Amino acid sequence: MLQSTINPNMALRFLHYISEIYKTIIDSKTLYSTKKVKIPWPEFYVLYNGEKPYPEQEIIRLSDLFEKTHDLGIPEKAFPLLELEVKVININEGRNVEILKRCKKLSEYSAFVAKRRSFYKELGKKDEAVTAAIKFCSNNGILKEFLEIHGREVLNMVITEWNTEDCIAVRSEEAREEGRVERDKYFLELLDQGLSTEEIKQRLTQKEN
Repeated sequence: MLQSTINPNMALRFLHYISEIYKTIIDSKTLYSTKKVKIPWPEFYVLYNGEKPYPEQEIIRLSDLFEKTHDLGIPEKAFPLLELEVKVININEGRNVEILKRCKKLSEYSAFVAKRRSFYKELGKKDEAVTAAIKFCSNNGILKEFLEIHGREVLNMVITEWNTEDCIAVRSEEAREEGRVERDKYFLELLDQGLSTEEIKQRLTQKEN
């Protein structure tokens, strides 16, 4: 999974994802069989390419979200009975160099993102920055074939991503001005969970009622 922001609930999100995947590839009837069901070995990774400082690598654990057992009157256990670990890898330019060396496309993507940011600082306009980054990378053999075919899609995707960030920032400011900070925070959490607009609307309505 590629992320420009890090959510502390990533492990819980992956738990949902892997459960749905296993449901699609395993016949539910076999769960009641006397034979052991074999399932694919799972590994969970997040590739971080955001602008905020972040470590080279970090592990996010499902157990970090558990309620403290001593608060529930339950004896402390050495290990949780349910665990899921997500490895976060910072793929920004200059980070995790050895990993990027082993994956040419990932290294080129990291270079493209860095160029996009560099041009944005220079030009001050998002669409011009993306266009300039696409042109530069194509001319210098960075994601050349991909950008020549999908350059317009990349431009539209990045502009949409930036516009979404702007929209969220505006909503946050309005929330502070109108005393609705908690409601807006909840909105952002639901948005980050990947819920649809209709689902978010329903959750907000339920919370207010």
